[in-house]
Amino acid sequence: MVTEAATPELAVPQQIPSYLIYETLNGRPLYRKGYKEVLAKRKTPGEIMGCSDLQAIIVSALHAYIYNHANRKAYWVVTNEPGLHIQLGDNLSNDIAVYEKEKVTIKGKFFDVAPKVVVEVDIKVDLEAFPAMEQDYIYEKTQAMLDFGTERVIWITTKSRKVFVAAKSETWITLNWDATVSVIDDVTLNVAAILTEEGVL
Repeated sequence: MVTEAATPELAVPQQIPSYLIYETLNGRPLYRKGYKEVLAKRKTPGEIMGCSDLQAIIVSALHAYIYNHANRKAYWVVTNEPGLHIQLGDNLSNDIAVYEKEKVTIKGKFFDVAPKVVVEVDIKVDLEAFPAMEQDYIYEKTQAMLDFGTERVIWITTKSRKVFVAAKSETWITLNWDATVSVIDDVTLNVAAILTEEGVL
């Protein structure tokens, strides 16, 4: 039982069960968005673990597009929040990741090699640990993946309808949904065009 004298740093591991952790980044746990409502018994864990209909449609549409256009003899194009083990204490989750097949040994565990490209849709963690909220989290997670060896990270935000692109040795840029961005090799994607074709926009 946590007493009032306990510091927040000591209280967090004792109060928050591990199933509410979405990922661990730079040695600290990041909790699922809505975890406080679960702790207050206003929601069940299942209610905060899913994504919105729009997020699900976007991830599905983008995965299908990249999967159908990438060289599938050379790449795995994976989804369903594949785990990425960067180092001891750092385990990330991705929406869509493109792996070079020759670098992957299938072991039934988290991936432990860097994906070549990652595509993320929105944010699924509680942001109270980040002073600048969304921006800090996106930048920190992006930098961690680039440092690990990922070549390109693409973030898609549904509320602002922006695409953020970060690549090694390139200037990080933010674009509108109707911009065409490079994914891998000669594969590009245009979020607005894909969602218009799907009947979402």
